[in-house]
Amino acid sequence: MENPVENYWQKRLETVGKALEANNFEVFIVQSAHEARELVLNTLMPRIDPKVVSWGGSMTIGATGIMEAVKKNPSLSYIDPYEPGLRLEEAYEKRRQGLLVDLFFSGTNALTEDGELVNLDATGNRVGAINFGPKNVILAIGRNKLVPDLATAMDRVKNLAAPMNAMRLSRKTPCVETSFCQDCKSPDRICNVWTITIKSFPKHRIKVILINEDLGL
Repeated sequence: MENPVENYWQKRLETVGKALEANNFEVFIVQSAHEARELVLNTLMPRIDPKVVSWGGSMTIGATGIMEAVKKNPSLSYIDPYEPGLRLEEAYEKRRQGLLVDLFFSGTNALTEDGELVNLDATGNRVGAINFGPKNVILAIGRNKLVPDLATAMDRVKNLAAPMNAMRLSRKTPCVETSFCQDCKSPDRICNVWTITIKSFPKHRIKVILINEDLGL
């Protein structure tokens, strides 16, 4: 068989896609970050027809190039909480504004085989927007986020995604030194808000793009 790795993951993604659909998410499966970008720009956004857009700072979304295209679209109002040079209070205000947009982009820290999204957030704006507020949410999820169950998902987030993100953001936390969660009390801690999204409500409000590539942390 040609491309056994891709074929293996395609079958896994198709299986979890059915679980997500049973949980009222709208699901799309693509083979690359580029395909995800084309799907969003040419199919999903014209259908949604958003006027105001924001995002949760996802590395996976960043890899697709979607936000660069959004920035260049003169018909869209783009709220960017991560704009360089923003003062802290300005960035927080943009995060608040992002909770009421027409379309919010993000990723997820982990995805269980039962079709549940597991996330751990620093300020809560990302998980808040995923679960309530924006009229539509699009999540881009690489195959590396797929885990068997909730316990494995939480372990993945605490001992892989969180330490790596703390390193990426140059935070002063113990996990930067140890690579493992220490359940620290550091003011730089990025692990503050857990959410488990079992179902999309209303149905299809959250649209999940499963990508047959390793993307994000």
